[in-house]
Amino acid sequence: MTFLKKLCLILIGSQFKTELNPDNPYYNYTDEELVQKIVENKDSLLFGVLYDRYAKLVYNKCYGFSRFQKEAEDLTQDVFLMLYVKLGSFKGKSKFSTWLYSFTYNFCVNYVNRDRGRKISDKSNSLDDTEMELPMEVTDESLLELQVTKLKRALELIPPEDKSLLLLKYQDGAPIKELEALLNVGSSAVKMRLKRAKVRVIESYKTLS
Repeated sequence: MTFLKKLCLILIGSQFKTELNPDNPYYNYTDEELVQKIVENKDSLLFGVLYDRYAKLVYNKCYGFSRFQKEAEDLTQDVFLMLYVKLGSFKGKSKFSTWLYSFTYNFCVNYVNRDRGRKISDKSNSLDDTEMELPMEVTDESLLELQVTKLKRALELIPPEDKSLLLLKYQDGAPIKELEALLNVGSSAVKMRLKRAKVRVIESYKTLS
């Protein structure tokens, strides 16, 4: 058990000392079954199974919003602490993994905007997603042609929301439909955000030597 997991579960209030054995019948529960049991019984041991399944995924998403490993680890811990509290809000209308993507993404966006002293509003989001005049059209093929090390540096220069969206689409292979559910916006808004993010990363890329 990692230090991060121990700390997270201690803060949640767990008193157990060993991880759930693979022979335990709960180990092979689906995500949805686990969530139901955790919510019903406030079972932090079962929450540890959920943590095992998704800690790496959540960390990778958090890292997309941070500049340092330590910050990503802290964000991951915060996401799981809040997840334990808010798990009952999962209603099973989508796959748990999709819901967790959305939960993590929104948590990190709010974290970044709090840090900047800005407030997210539906109005500002809707304005951002309207069709706008972009200085260029960036194709997926042109992104693939970029030098990897330099591209990584360029990603650090654009807003974290844009960086995370690009990583979801091109690193994780998330389809538009999944991004719609994740961001809770329509297809055209997702495509507009992707276009804007690609333009920004290309513009940042061009400033690097």
